[in-house]
Amino acid sequence: MKHIPRKRFGQHFLSDGGIIDAIVNAIHPQAGQAMVEIGPGLAALTQPLVERLGHLTVIELDRDLALRLRLHNQLTVVESDVLRVDFTALAAGQKLRVVGNLPYNISTPILFHLLGHVSAIEDQHFMLQKEVIDRMVASPATSDYGRLSVMLQWRYEMENVLFVPPESFDPPPRVDSAVVRMVPRNEPANIDVKLLEKMVQVAFSQRRKLLRHTLGAWLTERGFAGSFDVQRRAEEVPVEEYLQLAISLNS
Repeated sequence: MKHIPRKRFGQHFLSDGGIIDAIVNAIHPQAGQAMVEIGPGLAALTQPLVERLGHLTVIELDRDLALRLRLHNQLTVVESDVLRVDFTALAAGQKLRVVGNLPYNISTPILFHLLGHVSAIEDQHFMLQKEVIDRMVASPATSDYGRLSVMLQWRYEMENVLFVPPESFDPPPRVDSAVVRMVPRNEPANIDVKLLEKMVQVAFSQRRKLLRHTLGAWLTERGFAGSFDVQRRAEEVPVEEYLQLAISLNS
């Protein structure tokens, strides 16, 4: 029976064999590796992955799709909202490789959820809306550079590895897609994540204004007596400077 894509789950199923092969080659799965796929859907990516791995854990919210997937004896199916999944517990002491075609409507919450489990993750390969990936990998002093850039570049080395056009999906989305590779940094700065998140949120809250109107006022309220140039816009400040500011505020 044909599965009808459900808008509420943001379902767009990958159907281009050439793109599927390119994604699998980028992931480069090896037999025996612990891998989790988010949103396997109709198993277009799942099947070539499990053929190379031998076993794969998949997370699927759609009950009908989860039922189909359970018929595959090389899959462990976790029927759940991915935002409720404890990836650290799922890793069971191993390092997980996490892959998936993420629903565009909740891709950013998923990325931040995984950030909380990054110590249990070896790497991540995700298909996302291209403009989201552009923001993830953006350099300072560009229009794409923002909160997402800082929060993720602090913890990951990231690379845009593949462009995916709308016609590669059924039904085609109204946006271009891409695949990003995310590898956790070996020695990230020791940061209070909540503090960094709040600080970056304040900094980019009015990105056209100089930081003295936003972050500068916030720093003054916190009694910050250190040196930080607030005569810049938020997008002009490199990730490393935001990290150093967060460290000095917490010392």
